[in-house]
Amino acid sequence: MEKLIAGVDSSTQSVKIVVRKANSGELVAQAKAPHPDGTEVDPESWWQALQKVINEVGGLENISVISIAGQQHGMVALDKNGQVIRPALLWNDTRSASDASDLNSEIPEISNEVGSALVASFTASKVRWLAKNEIQNSQKVAAICLPHDYLSWRLSGSTDINDLVTDRSDASGTGYFDGVKNIYVEKIFKLAHLSENSVYLPKVLSANESGLKTKNGTLIGPGAGDNAAAALGVGAQLGDVVVSLGTSGTAFSVSKTPTFDPSGEVAGFSDATGNFLPLVCTLNATRILDSANDILGTTFDELGQLALSANPGADGLTLLPYFEGERTPNRPNATGVLSGLTLANSTRSNIARAMIEGMLCGMVDAISSLEKEGVAIKRVLLVGGGAKSEAVAKIASQLFGKEVLVPQPGEYVADGAAKQAAWIATGKIPNWKLGEIKSYKEKATPEVVSKYRTLRDRTENW
Repeated sequence: MEKLIAGVDSSTQSVKIVVRKANSGELVAQAKAPHPDGTEVDPESWWQALQKVINEVGGLENISVISIAGQQHGMVALDKNGQVIRPALLWNDTRSASDASDLNSEIPEISNEVGSALVASFTASKVRWLAKNEIQNSQKVAAICLPHDYLSWRLSGSTDINDLVTDRSDASGTGYFDGVKNIYVEKIFKLAHLSENSVYLPKVLSANESGLKTKNGTLIGPGAGDNAAAALGVGAQLGDVVVSLGTSGTAFSVSKTPTFDPSGEVAGFSDATGNFLPLVCTLNATRILDSANDILGTTFDELGQLALSANPGADGLTLLPYFEGERTPNRPNATGVLSGLTLANSTRSNIARAMIEGMLCGMVDAISSLEKEGVAIKRVLLVGGGAKSEAVAKIASQLFGKEVLVPQPGEYVADGAAKQAAWIATGKIPNWKLGEIKSYKEKATPEVVSKYRTLRDRTENW
């Protein structure tokens, strides 16, 4: 009988689980449950949601391996008894922006040590924020872990913080892990924590190592950061850039060599297989489309139809999509700007077009940043909730000036975690065929990108 494995995507907005056959990849069961909104969340809510979806797929009794992928960077602070000290600060919490800047100033060579300059999203920035703003809580800290680490640990039934484990991909987003040497840079963590108190950091497992198991004997994989899991799930190869349009927008590429960008635009992350995953992240992606639907009273599909009925460039409307501040470029206090309004172009179709173009122009900049770091890009793969729109795919091809490949919609983060679980169960990374890939190659519209960049640069100090 073929082994069953499970992959979990514990994202900002929800948790999803897929159960597949290890060799064939055949889908056996799946389930989804929501997470609370906000930029700080009680990790207990993630745990309750995870239990719910596990129960909905029939439990883990017949599952040989389960792996959990999760939202990156978030800080889960535990005391010596393994109790959560305060709600977890998530990647999208920007209150630690000045702390990131302080640490970058204090350690000018930080990008050479961990592959990235710090921004508000990184765990190190949040550790410093805690140390400065909640001194009593900071003094209680005995362990710092990431969302997926916490859930894997809870799933094992352990209450001992010394059993916490993580993987290289998620550790690389903390701001205190060297993905080349595969070690924590303790001096950075201690400087962030502003204390010499001993703090346990999760053991970093190899890509296909199981460090924990459930009480019924199901092995627990090392897990991964959500972007690394997505790259594994979609089958990204060397030279591929994956543009993921979810709550955040990310562009990342599988690379054999690390990147070290002192500007902070490109994060020098690791992937889930032993390679590297240079990545550019924006804070604003499909939430822009949600806002557009609220403004226009449209559904997701109707928004796309409206946008395609307008001319490229939306007859002069340009959106700067920094609705919730922005990470790339680093403008945590910025707001969105809709520029070029006239009586003639103030139409529903133009607004729809400008919203989609603004979101995607942010991703054009993301791809350009990767190329500046020497990342060779052969193919663009478009995934995430935003990729389900044909309008988004067509406009993406116009703005990227490249062929855009859109895999069949799926839960690629959960599937990436499932592939990791199958790797542990069978001894090799599976090559599952999970559906057709659509290709879009539209006439390039560089003039739209140029207008966007003019607005971006003009508003730098707003």
